[in-house]
Amino acid sequence: MRGATTARERGLVHRTVRLIIDLLSESALNWLLIAIPASIILQIIGAPAPLTFFAATVALIPLAAIIGQTTEEIASHTGPVAGGLLSATFGNATELVVAIFAMIHGLDEVVKASITGSIIGNALLVLGMSMIAAGIGRERVFFNRVAASTSAATLLLAVAALVMPAVFNLTVYGRLQNASPALDRLSLLVAIVLIATYGLSLVFSLVTHRAMLVNLAEVPEQPRPGAMPAVIVLATVTLLTTVESDILVGTIEGTTRALGITEFFVGAIIIAIVGNAAEHLSAVLVAHHGQMDLAVHIATGSSTQIAVFVAPFLVILSWLLARPMSLVFNAFEIAAVALAGVVVTVAALDGETNWFEGVQLVAVYLILAIAFFYVPVS
Repeated sequence: MRGATTARERGLVHRTVRLIIDLLSESALNWLLIAIPASIILQIIGAPAPLTFFAATVALIPLAAIIGQTTEEIASHTGPVAGGLLSATFGNATELVVAIFAMIHGLDEVVKASITGSIIGNALLVLGMSMIAAGIGRERVFFNRVAASTSAATLLLAVAALVMPAVFNLTVYGRLQNASPALDRLSLLVAIVLIATYGLSLVFSLVTHRAMLVNLAEVPEQPRPGAMPAVIVLATVTLLTTVESDILVGTIEGTTRALGITEFFVGAIIIAIVGNAAEHLSAVLVAHHGQMDLAVHIATGSSTQIAVFVAPFLVILSWLLARPMSLVFNAFEIAAVALAGVVVTVAALDGETNWFEGVQLVAVYLILAIAFFYVPVS
């Protein structure tokens, strides 16, 4: 009996090592994993905050990619509904972990800025770059209009959710403020509605209308080990992500002071891009190979997940931590998310695109990024 158990354990170790080797050989981004020990050493020796911050941000890029890969690996061993739910839940795990640590450190404005940055980054930058990549050498590129329109409509719902707390503030108090018992309760209730909507959207896309929405070309993959090695790798990488997130958040204040930039810009642009870098690259690459349906799914799906799952989840979690965070965003954030929602809706109307339409989306993102750089700390 003991011999059989030992053999199974050796087999599990062998399959886990094989999976790790496969994952590390898949992407050129994985050489950035050297930044993990570098950031830890820099943190221990008390190196300048910007240097440690840079190392931690670089380390999070391949970690986010591996989380996505292992999640897909686990999902491949489950049914389509369970797999889709798992992929949706872990789709923005890196951004969620960073935001949780920022919230624990009392950096609520960084959390809100990172939410805004992730939404517009996926909806404008990623979708725009994907359109450019797909449109080069092609007069027109087509994609699933129904799936894109569904994501766009959900994103517009999130815009309403972000606007109403601000309208409440202006109506009741005559100005934007971030804290009041009534505002906190309003934010919590709005968050609950968004979470419920997110759950129903999964039912819609994974169960009742799966055949109509899922029409994504898939790249054939070599058979891999079972689910358990992927679970082990996912747990390990998630642990490393928490370590790097803690280092990154702990150096934000020193970095902004040393470089003369605001926490708002760090959250909206730097953290948002780092958390989505691997996914951004994946969307652009599949679009270049003619899989525009998949690229649109990645870009719009990530935006809506941030808006209707990550943001409300953080609000609910803040109540559990006995320090409620409101859903009041500043005027720049509200305008940015509203623009992203409108632009994605317009882009999804006809189910086709070209490279210049992608240029226009990227241009909107760059304009917003420049504005964010000059937004003063509130």
